[in-house]
Amino acid sequence: MPVNKSLRVCEKGHKYYKSSDCSSCPTCDKEDKPETGFLSKLSSPARNALVHEGIDTLEELSKFTEKEILKLHGIGPASLPMMRSSLQEVGLTFKE
Repeated sequence: MPVNKSLRVCEKGHKYYKSSDCSSCPTCDKEDKPETGFLSKLSSPARNALVHEGIDTLEELSKFTEKEILKLHGIGPASLPMMRSSLQEVGLTFKE
């Protein structure tokens, strides 16, 4: 079944095609990717989901349960092991 992709233009004028309602621009995502920290290890959708919720530090991430994080649009189960290990590196865990 063919996927209908529509042409979009972001605030910065980048043109891209998307089939979902997700409004993230792939070009902006690459430009905005941090070079260090736990967010730099995540996929763009996962990183955007966390930042959209105001979660940009491991301390903030540790205030949530894994279940709560998985409910965010853009976060999948593949992101959890990296988040878990990043939390453990600084002596934190997800909320129980």
